[in-house]
Amino acid sequence: MAEEPLFTNVLPELVVVSGTASGLGTKIAHLLVASGVRTIGVDLAPAPSELSSELYTHVRGDVSLEETWSDIARSVTAIDPGTLGLVTSAAMLNVGTVLEFDKAAMEKTMSVNFIGTALAFRALLPLMIARGGGPIVAVASIDATFAEQQLAIYAASKGAVRQLTRTVAMDHARQGIRANVLSPGPMLAGLFERHMKSASDPDRFLATRANRQPSGRILDPGEVARAALFLLCDASTALNGAEIVADGGLTTSFDFRTGSEGASV
Repeated sequence: MAEEPLFTNVLPELVVVSGTASGLGTKIAHLLVASGVRTIGVDLAPAPSELSSELYTHVRGDVSLEETWSDIARSVTAIDPGTLGLVTSAAMLNVGTVLEFDKAAMEKTMSVNFIGTALAFRALLPLMIARGGGPIVAVASIDATFAEQQLAIYAASKGAVRQLTRTVAMDHARQGIRANVLSPGPMLAGLFERHMKSASDPDRFLATRANRQPSGRILDPGEVARAALFLLCDASTALNGAEIVADGGLTTSFDFRTGSEGASV
């Protein structure tokens, strides 16, 4: 008789994912459903067709509103899963220096990116603690640590998400909560594409940014989604309050040389 495998990748029975209408959130939800995990997605926009499944439930709502998360908590309670996970990937990005943002625009970005994450934590942490704990994956960004021109407000909001998550990990570690940060670099998804389209020459912008990557290409969001599932599964139980930087090596070096600049590489 074959022995049971020593290395497993057990995921929670139910995972709540915010920002599932596009980009990374869609990819994460799709991978969860394909892995047999019941998934509740949250977004203002309708669910994409690729998430059509008996395992997937879509809730349309603003992540920055308490009532949205109250509805999600009630849905989770009605399903009553044995184990529960959370991924917060809803985000907004507007391009501009701080001089181009009025107070309302600043508040909107912070409301979606930071407050939306904090409200998700507050709504679902009690349900996770009641089940002996569970994994949280908060999507931040490399911009949470590294400055990027024209993204001051976005970077500030993601820095707040990073530190919120790390502190929650410490506050609730003895209650079985594992809260980790997933910080993507550029991905061929909504936020990067929005930044690219704001450029005076989008094709040149894309080529230049791809050339900065050690691999010579911008990551596909599906690659980053797989990192999210790793943080959700039991293979990552040694990680708590950690940050996984999923940027294809972009921030590993201060200057990746391609040879085009005359360097001997």
